[in-house]
Amino acid sequence: MQVQPYLFFDGRCEEALAFYGKAVGGQVQHLVRFKESPQPTEGCGPNEPNGEEIMHASMKIGESLVNFSDGECRGQPDFRGFSLVLNVKDDDEARRAFDALLQGGGEATMPLSATFFASSFGMLRDGFGVNWMVMSPPT
Repeated sequence: MQVQPYLFFDGRCEEALAFYGKAVGGQVQHLVRFKESPQPTEGCGPNEPNGEEIMHASMKIGESLVNFSDGECRGQPDFRGFSLVLNVKDDDEARRAFDALLQGGGEATMPLSATFFASSFGMLRDGFGVNWMVMSPPT
């Protein structure tokens, strides 16, 4: 059994996929646009001007799979009450990932630093509003 996050970007999914591809090396595994659905859909479906909005996408980040969608395209994604944890191999990778996730309007909520449980640990909210914890193992 696995638990996989499913993030709804309310119309900014394509932008998010490109950002996470660059920031943390994510690779899109599957992508379906609303216009490709054989059935009528709710939200950003074929009733939108071009139907290019993303109904479903999955992205491999490291060994994990994260699912994405434009959802209802209201333009106001709300990522509260959870954080994605990015476990990296060392402090250099932690710094690279932390700084990359801050690009485009992100905000550090806890600076990246050594803690009693990790050689590097920091928390941030990226430019899409997704909360992240970045950590490398203790030395």
